Amino acid sequence: MSVIRSVVIAFSMFSRIPMPKVEWEAKNMRYALAMLPLVGCVIGAVVFGWGMFSNWLSFGAPLFAAGVTLLPLLITGGIHMDGFCDTVDALSSHASPERKREILKDSHVGAFAVIATGAYLLAYFALCTELPRDWNNLLLVCLIPVAARAVSGFVSISAELDGSGLLHAMRDAAQHTAVGIALSVWFSLFVVFVVAFAPVAGMAMTAAAAVCAVTVSRMSKKQFGSMSGDLSGYLLRISEIAMLAALVFVQKVVAAI
Repeated sequence: MSVIRSVVIAFSMFSRIPMPKVEWEAKNMRYALAMLPLVGCVIGAVVFGWGMFSNWLSFGAPLFAAGVTLLPLLITGGIHMDGFCDTVDALSSHASPERKREILKDSHVGAFAVIATGAYLLAYFALCTELPRDWNNLLLVCLIPVAARAVSGFVSISAELDGSGLLHAMRDAAQHTAVGIALSVWFSLFVVFVVAFAPVAGMAMTAAAAVCAVTVSRMSKKQFGSMSGDLSGYLLRISEIAMLAALVFVQKVVAAI
């Protein structure tokens, strides 16, 4: 039952999908971080459905790309984009780690966050317009939300966290070994599938996710002193667009050769 409650809590926290009410107690949050990729599975399924629907009605590339860009935001309520915005604001301050941590907790949105969000969504949209909409590519794109959540969850469970926030509560309540193994399995399954369907692009996507995990983990320690929920959301969004860019550019290079 604790696994089921952890699933409910994961979806309640990281999506807008209606869930039964569950008490947010330590025993119920034990495996919540391990269930984060399940949210990615739902997002991937919806995006895949949108891709098939777009092909059926012969939608143009801009409309298809708009759906792939916006549907994850609708499903998650933008919780990870919020972390992206807060992190960009904090990094743009060039302040001390203590001040940057204060900015992360500030509910106000700064100009740099608005600019970065606009640039991010435009870049994501543009990359999606370049995707061939065959079955293989749709599947690869749909696996990106799963891998990004596995990476973000693994860094969150293994890195040093600040002493506050819901992510800290989930981390304290987690069975660290079991959650770490589960997230590793999630990511390993992603690697197996993407490499099987597209060996070169799959390896590039895997490398992109790994580089983002290492880079953001080091950045969080250097710039903030520790990991946090906002930084976890930032990592998730950065790894998603990095994997998408790897998929698009590698395919373009292979086609050009």
